Amino acid sequence: MRVVVLGAGIVGAACARELALAGLAVTVLERGGPAAATTAHGEGNVLVSDKGPGPELELARLSRRLWPEVLDGAGDAAAAEWDPKGGIVVATTADGARELERFAASQRAAGVDARPMDAAELAAAEPYLTRDTTAAVAYPEDAQVQPAGAAGVLLAAALRAGAELRTGCEVLGAVTAGGRITGVRTSLGLVGGDAFVNAAGPWSGALAARLGAPVDVRPRRGEVLVTAPLPPTVFHKVYDADYVGAVGSGAGDLQTSAVVESTRAGTILLGSSRRRVGFDDRLRPEVLAAIAAKALRLFPRLAGVPVMRAYGGFRPYVPDHLPVIGADPRLAGLWHASGHEGAGIGLSVGTARVLSDLLHGRAPGIDPAPFRADRPAVLGGTASVPEGENR
Repeated sequence: MRVVVLGAGIVGAACARELALAGLAVTVLERGGPAAATTAHGEGNVLVSDKGPGPELELARLSRRLWPEVLDGAGDAAAAEWDPKGGIVVATTADGARELERFAASQRAAGVDARPMDAAELAAAEPYLTRDTTAAVAYPEDAQVQPAGAAGVLLAAALRAGAELRTGCEVLGAVTAGGRITGVRTSLGLVGGDAFVNAAGPWSGALAARLGAPVDVRPRRGEVLVTAPLPPTVFHKVYDADYVGAVGSGAGDLQTSAVVESTRAGTILLGSSRRRVGFDDRLRPEVLAAIAAKALRLFPRLAGVPVMRAYGGFRPYVPDHLPVIGADPRLAGLWHASGHEGAGIGLSVGTARVLSDLLHGRAPGIDPAPFRADRPAVLGGTASVPEGENR
């Protein structure tokens, strides 16, 4: 079977790897460079802590189990900077504490390792964290990767397994016959195949429309601040409990919450923000100021630390906050692997496994029905993207 993966971000790279290792003839088409868009502008989160019971949590748990296995089989795995350092979620108000404790209890009932921490345990784990907290929960399963490095590891594994990568190749439209997609017209010519995987991230909605089967995947922007390298200061991924609410919000206006974590290089990543502004890529000082203010409430020691840079990126947003994974029933041969919003890094390998199982006619290890491409939230609107930004 010839499979054409449309997009070489981390989800596309994971799908290409999974399918190539299964013996399929895989071609990856990328308009720009591999992992150069959404993937390069992420934090590298591999989280279970921010997901309540339900299908996304099951996908996250599958992915968390797969990540070490996937990297163990890669000769260049060090580039991914896998770090199973765990996460800590803290509340800073009485209401926040009650909600965090309720949320963590629901996760434990679903099988997540969510451990309440007392003040002494929290101080030992994060000595520079504010003492003005009302509750804390540790999540040992949370991990981190370097996003572009991890995507490179996955793509390299696909190429070693026989996949082909074509960059600078923009998809312009579909070639169909008898209700099936048989090829795509691109800026480099016609590319034929038996199956086509839409893994174009925030541009998936526009790409699907070009192919004649629109899905409601839209861009949602997020920003991150990066400090200068510091001595060890933050030892886990630490975030305020209101982050979960921001992730699940459908509001289009600015949502910010405190998310603080270190990197192997010693820099500190400060997030996060969410806002729906189309593909407007301008950095807004007021957004960066809001991120910094909330981060300082958690880690006052960061006051005065130089910010080395700031960056923003677009995440693929779906109104019901679930990825789109599986076949498109309107156009035979078209498959989707998108809509992960800010969780695409962590969910990529699980998504690829589910997609491969479905494409091969096998029952996946988790129920794929909630991710289907014909659910109302996905078909309820059409992504509107400026022509110059289409994948």
